[in-house]
Amino acid sequence: MAFDEGLAERIRDRLGADPAITERRMFGGLAFLHEGNMAVGVIGDDLMVRVGPDATDTALAKPGTRVFDFTGRPMRGWVVVAASALAEDKALDAWVDQGHAFAASLPPK
Repeated sequence: MAFDEGLAERIRDRLGADPAITERRMFGGLAFLHEGNMAVGVIGDDLMVRVGPDATDTALAKPGTRVFDFTGRPMRGWVVVAASALAEDKALDAWVDQGHAFAASLPPK
């Protein structure tokens, strides 16, 4: 599956200054990891965000979100944000910041 390279570049612009960030192709898309823990990723035109189990319901109440259900089993702590909800840089910033903060709170892998 191809992924939106433009969205990936927008994410790189936001995370590029952090030396703990690495990229890895996963799930047919591109994942951004903080010290080995996935923070955000791009699948197709959409953004996946690791928000953590405690923030899942709040994240899902926001426009353009849905449960991350890649394997047929919903994954609590992860959401997918539709491309249509990411047109504004401010919206993308908020999601990337949230995913990055959660991943950074985890012990390095």
